[in-house]
Amino acid sequence: MNNNPIMALKPRIKEIRNIIYLLTRNTLTKIALLALVGLILVAVFAPLVLPTPQELDASKDLSQKLMSPSFKNFFGTDDFGRDIFTRVLLGTRISFATALIAVVISMIIGVTLGATAGYFGGIIDEVIMRITDIFLSFPAILLAMAVAAFLGPSLENAVIAIAVSWWPMHTRIVRGQTVSIRERQFVKAAQAMGAPSFAIIRRHIIPNCIAPIIVQSTMDFGSVIITIASLSFLGLGAQAPTPEWGLMVSTSRNYFLEAWWYSIFPGLAIFFTVLVFNLVGDGLREVLDPKTRRK
Repeated sequence: MNNNPIMALKPRIKEIRNIIYLLTRNTLTKIALLALVGLILVAVFAPLVLPTPQELDASKDLSQKLMSPSFKNFFGTDDFGRDIFTRVLLGTRISFATALIAVVISMIIGVTLGATAGYFGGIIDEVIMRITDIFLSFPAILLAMAVAAFLGPSLENAVIAIAVSWWPMHTRIVRGQTVSIRERQFVKAAQAMGAPSFAIIRRHIIPNCIAPIIVQSTMDFGSVIITIASLSFLGLGAQAPTPEWGLMVSTSRNYFLEAWWYSIFPGLAIFFTVLVFNLVGDGLREVLDPKTRRK
């Protein structure tokens, strides 16, 4: 028996290389991946090099308010004279961070409940799935609005509201996968050896549900970013002077006819980011799902 850890990693490395090859052979997916890397770099490094304090100041320079796009201000300025280009770049980190937290929380809740329901079945399955059906009976955006309104308007409460409304989707997907996986031989062998149920779920069930979880989470990022922007637009999410895209679109409503750039550029940032995540999600689904993989 070969206990060399490097040799043991070779099949995994080969599998990762194959996934990367399948992802990058699609031109549209390759472009989306490059755009996603660019967005991540902006989210990480833009706040470190841009003049954050000045652009967050609600009284920066009123003499420069609502200036049209120029070489000095690529996206123009807002009603407080702040550079919209800088604020849009700063908003990338806010949108990415809040979306990541909301998706991770909803994924943890959904995966845990879905794997538990699918593995144990019976009354546990019935209770969890009926609760899931109740949550799914409400449109996610309306449920998020209700929770955010109850908790109070803030970006943190908006994240909680989205996590509360998003976990049922993960629960249903993982539960369906678990029902199939629990009948496989390696799970039966672990049960015969007396392994604890939750250890089997953690070590055998959930790892074999990773592919649909990754695809669903990637697709969720775009939807969550739109939902965060929508809550901020309605006054239930980020509050001024936070440079959040939805809030920027909301505050620009009264100036649309005289300063079109004020709302157009934050709106385009939302559109572009959501499009990139949807294209990456489609690419991942094509690669990770054998039913849709192209040879």
